[in-house]
Amino acid sequence: MRVLFAGTPEVAVPSLEALLASHHEVVAVLTRPDAPAGRGRSVTPSPVARTAADAGVEVLRPKRPGDAEFLTRLSEIAPDCVPVVAYGGLVPPGALEIPRHGWVNLHFSLLPAWRGAAPVQHAVLAGDDVTGACTFQLEEGLDTGPIYGTVTESIRPGDTSGDLLHRLAASGSELLLRTVDGIEDGSLVPQPQSPDGVSLAPKLEVDDARIDWSAPALRIDRLIRACTPAPGAWTTFRDERIKLRPVTLERGRNGPAPGELVVEKSGVRAGTGRHAVVLGEVQPQGKRPMPAVDWARGVRPEAGERFGS
Repeated sequence: MRVLFAGTPEVAVPSLEALLASHHEVVAVLTRPDAPAGRGRSVTPSPVARTAADAGVEVLRPKRPGDAEFLTRLSEIAPDCVPVVAYGGLVPPGALEIPRHGWVNLHFSLLPAWRGAAPVQHAVLAGDDVTGACTFQLEEGLDTGPIYGTVTESIRPGDTSGDLLHRLAASGSELLLRTVDGIEDGSLVPQPQSPDGVSLAPKLEVDDARIDWSAPALRIDRLIRACTPAPGAWTTFRDERIKLRPVTLERGRNGPAPGELVVEKSGVRAGTGRHAVVLGEVQPQGKRPMPAVDWARGVRPEAGERFGS
């Protein structure tokens, strides 16, 4: 089939590469406009745009997929199907109707669970044991379309959102390719989503990533892993914001007060509302991540000093 691929971040690249290596013809790629990125904030093409350009595929970067110029070009290209992975823009009805097989979205959850922009982050935050990915027919509703297929993935105890997304991007790319194959040969017919088990996964904002040290250690562990690598779980120390990477849970030992720091030879402990956590890496504002013991050696926390105070 003639396909136009829609996607933007690194997590979408394996799916684009799978389609490029298949017998399907990738006639163009739709991605978000170039944007500031990196420490220097220089304007940079998206990972999907770079991959497409390297393959010699036309790249479309409309501000909105409802722009008249884009809709005209989409009609000219006349793709049979538009596979979508994390494109990042709302597709209007006028665009949905152009491909004869519609737009097929790869979503990183087992719908109807975790509909929205951050399904993996919310699965980690909720402490789910299993998640997955599914392909479904894109429609006007938020991740409500009928489902073509699914794959499952266990969530490991130490998984960050980044870890889990990396695995789902790989298994999901295989699922998306099988779905496009099945649409082409007529062997796949999408099935309506169950009306039960619906949950929502809105984007995690910076304010959502602030650590509440009065919460139990397990909740803090999940928050930090859910927000790694983005938006990054954070707290304050001496009125400066710092980010924390995944921690280790500590049980069977009396912990310090919530947020209180205890520096020991074996590591740096922080109190929570229940038990304590051992810090992993710490990233002070404007600096690179460093082991917590190195950070503590530099700032020398005083007895009783706390995070977030």
